Amino acid sequence: MFLKPLIEPERLRVLFEISRGRAGDPRMAKRIERAFSVRRPDLEDLAALLSPAASPFLEQMANQAQRLTRQHFGKIIELFIPLYLSNHCVSGCSYCGFASDRPIERKRLTLEEIDQEVLTLAQEGYDEILLLTGESCGAEDFLYLLEAIKRCRRFFNRVTVEAFPMELGNYRRLVEAGLFSVTVYQETYQRELYEKVHRWGKKQDFGYRLDTPERALEAGSRGVGLGVLLGLGEPREDLICLAAHLQWLYQRHWDALFSVSFPRLRPEVGGFSGTYAVTNREQAQFIYAFRIVFPKFHLVLSTRETEAMRDNLAGVGISKMSVGSRTTVGGYHQASGGACQFEIADHRSREAFCAALAQRGLMGVYKNWDRSLR
Repeated sequence: MFLKPLIEPERLRVLFEISRGRAGDPRMAKRIERAFSVRRPDLEDLAALLSPAASPFLEQMANQAQRLTRQHFGKIIELFIPLYLSNHCVSGCSYCGFASDRPIERKRLTLEEIDQEVLTLAQEGYDEILLLTGESCGAEDFLYLLEAIKRCRRFFNRVTVEAFPMELGNYRRLVEAGLFSVTVYQETYQRELYEKVHRWGKKQDFGYRLDTPERALEAGSRGVGLGVLLGLGEPREDLICLAAHLQWLYQRHWDALFSVSFPRLRPEVGGFSGTYAVTNREQAQFIYAFRIVFPKFHLVLSTRETEAMRDNLAGVGISKMSVGSRTTVGGYHQASGGACQFEIADHRSREAFCAALAQRGLMGVYKNWDRSLR
């Protein structure tokens, strides 16, 4: 579990206990009412809002989440596009379609193919790209990623990376090349489970991964994106630990941009299934709770989720989304290569998705930042 530098074990135990509160408990009802009324909700308030006891308050939570989202982000949804550079991987994550023991076709984009994919996406209007790779960490893989960032930076103001964790010096080189932000999910903060599902590879090192967002920010990354894989571990405990991690980072890097994602387990070629099934209602509740406690952070929902789920949560907590995604290598300029990391659920085109946003009074925005004006 979380160790002392981030949150005291006794406080963590109390937070977990609050998160297990049941509907009908008058003490929990008071806690939840307090979370709605205080100016700066804390982790105890978050635990109450995450609990089963808060389920009857879902409409009130949605209303407050929408009000805060409008206050801080207006009626826009920031859009980005993921580009998988490679599905080669040396790790053995039980839940991932790219794990090294999966019998799949492996592919890595050549530099020329990267140029083609990036140009296609830039011509379609995207201005923020998320580059993804498998868990490899050799010098060759780093230099490949470094070159990919340089090529993307010619067309995109925001280049974000979700790849293998690196040392401080390597993150500094990526920032110098044009890296804007780093996304890294701890997947689960429950250490025993973490060690069980990460069967081999560098990703087995719980502490090294936990420290990755801090290293990225120390290196000059403008922001970081965090998240847990909902359904892998007990979700409320994971989300409380995630919140404690965010709070710890924010106290040290208050001027950074933070985003939080809420991915649920999806089918992949390995057939892994989690212990905890997170329902649509629970996922919505979790998102509303985070918006109430972290009103200024981007909350992100990907194409893992269905059209209906994404439409209903857009602007009601969620302020940023991917659209038109591929989870295979490449796939925008020409047919994608290799297997997908996981199955997506929202296959709509960019135009169809933005039309759905417009029907709800929202606007999808491709560019909300220009580095030249910094």
